[in-house]
Amino acid sequence: MKHRIAKLLVCMTLALGSAARAAEPAALRSLEAEAAARFAALALKCLHQEYPNHISHTLNTDADARPPRALTPAFYGCYDWHSAVHGHWLLVRLLRLYPGAPFAEEARAALAQSLTSEHVASEVAYLRGEGRASFERPYGLAWLLRLAAELRAWPDPQAQRWLAALAPLEREAAQRLESWLPKLHYPIRIGEHDQSAFAFGLVWDWAQAAQDAQMRALLTDAAQRFFRNDTHCPLAYEPSGEDFLSPCLAEADFMRRVLTPPQFARWLTDFLPQIPGAPGAAWLAPGVVTDRADPKLAHLDGLNLSRAWMLEGIAQGLPAQDARRGALRASAGAHAEAALPFVTGEHYVGGHWLGTFALYLVSGAGLPGAH
Repeated sequence: MKHRIAKLLVCMTLALGSAARAAEPAALRSLEAEAAARFAALALKCLHQEYPNHISHTLNTDADARPPRALTPAFYGCYDWHSAVHGHWLLVRLLRLYPGAPFAEEARAALAQSLTSEHVASEVAYLRGEGRASFERPYGLAWLLRLAAELRAWPDPQAQRWLAALAPLEREAAQRLESWLPKLHYPIRIGEHDQSAFAFGLVWDWAQAAQDAQMRALLTDAAQRFFRNDTHCPLAYEPSGEDFLSPCLAEADFMRRVLTPPQFARWLTDFLPQIPGAPGAAWLAPGVVTDRADPKLAHLDGLNLSRAWMLEGIAQGLPAQDARRGALRASAGAHAEAALPFVTGEHYVGGHWLGTFALYLVSGAGLPGAH
């Protein structure tokens, strides 16, 4: 049963990339609602659960030794700041897609509890504290902007009030990244939070939504400086044992945003020459998770989910006739099937964040023309 659900979720994932959602089979539409409720439950369970908590916190005086809810009162649950931020994104996106869902009232109440002007003012003050110049940079700040982009796309009166409350923190996050990007002399090519390419993709999507030409220009410059001349990315060296992001695939998923399809096709030929031109060729195996109760080893479920959406994004970035699209999508399906059945919340170390990655995948959040 678990594998049947996984295969249906993979079909749903691919269907969401199509404009013809109304033509989806009824079984997929039913499963879509079931999955949405499951993902919402994961976020609602942890959004205001303060402990256990892993904070990245610089103590300047004794006065800074305070609980998470006092330090960052909007985003203190879900184990860490960035997971709290993207847990809020998860609920906003689900409410946009399923405004009449059974979980909608509880989700709205949870968001309203967090996204107040008073809480956001405290968040801004915290970021501006001494020794916090690199706080949640770039991963958490990028997710904060992705949350703002989701609210910008939702013409719901309550959502627009949340967006207005969040605006000072949105500006602070954008300004910090805009100040940092010109000073970043080398890309950060790792499989965890500090990776630059994945964050660039989230921030690019926000810049499109916010019509921030300065951010787009800075990211275009970063793409040219860091990635334009890259060739033969060592995908065979991936994954490392605790990755939840692929350095090679995240770079390609960012570059398809910046380049035109013909430009991207040429760049990808040099960057990942190992992508086959036939969908049946085995070329990229999903990561193996040996212990889902271990917070670092469980990262590999996230890797499989993020690989799946990146592979689909890369495929969509290519011209329609490109022979590599089939192999990319086949691998995306295999990675999704390897991870989606395990987004259950059985272990809090995965349950507090994997729902976001699953929803980002199955809703096609980062794809061109996504709802």
